[in-house]
Amino acid sequence: MQPILDVQRLRMYFFTEEGVVKAVDDVSIKVNEGDLLGVVGESGSGKSCFALSVMKLIPRPGKILSGRVVFDGIDLTALGEEDMRKLRGSKLCMSFQDPKTFLNPIMRIGEQISEVLILHKGMTKQKARDEAIKTMELVGIPSAADRFMDYPHQLSGGMRQRCLIAMAICCDPKFLIADEPTTALDVITQHQILELLKDLKKRLKCTIMLITHDLGIVAEICEKVVVMYAGKFVEYADVRTVLRNPSHPYTMGLTKSMPRADEDIVKLEAISGWIPDMINPPSGCRFHPRCAYAQKICFEREPELRSVRSEEHLAACHILPFEKT
Repeated sequence: MQPILDVQRLRMYFFTEEGVVKAVDDVSIKVNEGDLLGVVGESGSGKSCFALSVMKLIPRPGKILSGRVVFDGIDLTALGEEDMRKLRGSKLCMSFQDPKTFLNPIMRIGEQISEVLILHKGMTKQKARDEAIKTMELVGIPSAADRFMDYPHQLSGGMRQRCLIAMAICCDPKFLIADEPTTALDVITQHQILELLKDLKKRLKCTIMLITHDLGIVAEICEKVVVMYAGKFVEYADVRTVLRNPSHPYTMGLTKSMPRADEDIVKLEAISGWIPDMINPPSGCRFHPRCAYAQKICFEREPELRSVRSEEHLAACHILPFEKT
């Protein structure tokens, strides 16, 4: 099967006065059409930077140094900004993390969605208004025709998030990136947003990449998951495999820190230490300063993603995956 997204050895660094921040460092992944992929890791692991690199929306002083991002047969890294702008919002879309930041506070909600339709589909103002209302109804905004005239501050956090998703899907994209769509929402609203994403995947037949720090959210709606740590992908498999049989020490730590309904756990375990300084990351495996299993080779040589038990389960570890085979 031809992947809809093929990322090959992508490097994206920030060139700051303090030094070079290796935010996304030599990552590769293939995403098949129709997948619901979770990208999970702690804050600061590079998840959002990876998503912005795919979209070519990297803030200064960030720059893609090397690698390719091939979407639907098109090499995005070779596209100019004008061609990339045509692609964004139409076939390739992103719902951003903070609605308060990405919604214009002095522009009505409906007009912001209509603007996307006018720009990418050439609709008239009236046609765009009608289509925007339909999209607002699709994402579960009640009384959409009335809410069309509301400003962002008049809506709840969950409704603002739905508006961001509506802006992202109004042109029927083939690929949607949802960056932390449940951040700062209450549990009930979180569940509603996740159910919305699952429903949109079925209705629109689009591929979704969900960026999150919560492995519980990945377990609830994702089919496959890639675990990211310090700018690197350290494990990739279907969700059930990663949750039941993780093969990278970092993934093991994440699963042990997550409460489970099927186990009687008295005390959760936390991963010791902190995400490393990405200007001067550790030598060898970047997780070795926090890893209870680290050996000499982990300090000296960087591990590559290799198959653990099948070609569909990959882990970047010198030790554990091969002890378990």
